[in-house]
Formats: sequence, structure tokens, C-alpha cells
Amino acid sequence: MDPFAVARLLPQGTVPDLFHGRAYAGLVFFRMEDLAFRHGPPLPYVGSFNEANVRVYSRDEKGRRGVVFLSLDCDRLVPAVGARAGFGLPYRWSRISRHWYGRRLLYRVQDRRPHRPGGLAWVDVSDEVITPGPLDRFLTHRWGLHEEGPWGRYYMGLTHPVWPFRRCDPLDWDTTPLMSAGVTPLRAEPDSVLFSPGVAVRFGLPGR
Repeated sequence: MDPFAVARLLPQGTVPDLFHGRAYAGLVFFRMEDLAFRHGPPLPYVGSFNEANVRVYSRDEKGRRGVVFLSLDCDRLVPAVGARAGFGLPYRWSRISRHWYGRRLLYRVQDRRPHRPGGLAWVDVSDEVITPGPLDRFLTHRWGLHEEGPWGRYYMGLTHPVWPFRRCDPLDWDTTPLMSAGVTPLRAEPDSVLFSPGVAVRFGLPGR
């Protein structure tokens, strides 16, 4: 993306984080499993959900690299409402389906409001473990998020192992979620397509 276009989407005090002079936007589909508070047990039902998000990549005056979420679709109402009210994150309650067909994975997201366009990702996933390239590492080695919440701008850190990746070839995709979030890519073809079997993530508390 054009860095100046990304800059207009960021919270005050942050700037686009660039890779070789270019800004990037990401469309990420994933499954959250067994969300829990601190050392408590996983939350039943509401602690596991599908999500699709549109993100851009940011850096603040302290040099902390993170992401800024432009949209977050979730198929569980309680976490969507809670994160929106408590943290100012742009969650919305949507319909999201996730299905495996052999080694092919299909995600679909659909706004619950009538006549609103959705999005999809349809990929072929192999068993081949891959080493991420420089751009892949730039996009995935992110340890926090920047946001403007009810109490002002904040940074929320997180910790997790480095993402393991397997070879993933795109079969079909729909960039409607990007366009709906105000993102206009410079080209239609994705620069990086990745699949990960997942990692355990620990979220920190919001702070300045």
C-alpha cells in the first residue's frame, strides 16, 4: 500500500511500519481456541471462535512495532461486544464458516446485515514446512497492537513462539473485507500467503 494512505488510518502517535519503503495490509483468517483469563480455565463456548481481521502495520515513538486493526469479524457475540466496549477494537458480530476439504481450507465471512458483501479465503495447504522469507517475517513477527480505546491511545503487548508455517497456495480469495475497511492495495495479487497450525498466545494489559 501507499504509506501515506496507511498513515491516514493509524491512531495518533503511530506511523506506518515500512518494508523496503512500502506499507502493507493483511487479511487474516483464524480460529481462536480456549480463550482464558490469566491462569483460569478456558471460557466455555464463548472462548472458542472464528475470526477474520484486516490489519496494517505500525510503529510508535518508542520504536515498538505492532498492528492496527481496521476491522475484526467474529462469530461469537459476547467476545465481539466485550472487546469493542472494553478496548475500542472494531469488532463486529458476523457469520464465519471454516471447512476443510481434504487439504484445502475454506474460510467465508459474511456481515449479518442484509445485502452486505462478505469475503473468503480458499487455499491449498501442504505438509511441507517452510522457512519464512524477509517479508513474511516482517508481517508476522509482531508482538503487540496499537489502538485508540475509551481511555485514549494504548499499546497492548503479547507473547507467543515464532509462528511455524507450512506451504500454502491460494486458490481463490475476495478482497471485499480490505476495501470495506478503507484499504486499497496497489495490486490485486497477494505478496505473502501463509498457513500456520497455530501457537499459544498470551495477551498483556493495555498501557502507554
